[in-house]
Amino acid sequence: MPETEYFQNVKDTVQSFWHGLSITLSYLLRRPITTQYPDRTPLPVRETLPPRYRGFLEVDVAICTGCQACERACPISCMQLTLEKDPANPKQRVVSQFDIDEAKCMFCGLCVEPCPTGSIQHTREFEGSQRSVRNLTLRWADPEKPFPVYKVPKGAEYFPRAPLGSLVRAKLAERPWHAPGPEFLPPAAEPATPPQKAAPAKKAAPAPAPAAPVAAQAAAPAAEKA
Repeated sequence: MPETEYFQNVKDTVQSFWHGLSITLSYLLRRPITTQYPDRTPLPVRETLPPRYRGFLEVDVAICTGCQACERACPISCMQLTLEKDPANPKQRVVSQFDIDEAKCMFCGLCVEPCPTGSIQHTREFEGSQRSVRNLTLRWADPEKPFPVYKVPKGAEYFPRAPLGSLVRAKLAERPWHAPGPEFLPPAAEPATPPQKAAPAKKAAPAPAPAAPVAAQAAAPAAEKA
């Protein structure tokens, strides 16, 4: 039995080695092919990528519940989501900020998994070259016109989605290539510390009286005896 297992392992090793080597050797007989990207590709590169490719994140605000699960799941805090109450209807919550820093995103997919409606998804978009990295911070909510959160109906199993990638392409097309984008997230300002009152100046202690010279101290007892 041990001998059979030993020879089986040797056989599997040779087969796996030859399988990898045969693929390498097959390219020695092929003619080199140069793809002139991006202007002479038969299809856009994004259409040749696998369906589960993780590209730029896209948010469908029509089915966003504002649960902030994606923000909590992000390990590097590349998104900021702010919920507020609608002034016209205090019972209704609205999303006034939904910013995603695509330049900081590491495309791990952890924000996509907990989304209850599939509002946030990875697309196959990757062509986002910009002169300023600030242009890669995409704002999906307008602070002046916040969007209401989506209430999931009972028994809902299917959520309509816009074609993946179309919203990202529209966002990137709005960015001027030569100037920083206005949606850059500045670092959070530190709370200002109140100025401290200056401590009152302490009164100087009176200087001690100068000590009498040693010669005068020795002469004083002699004068008393006389």
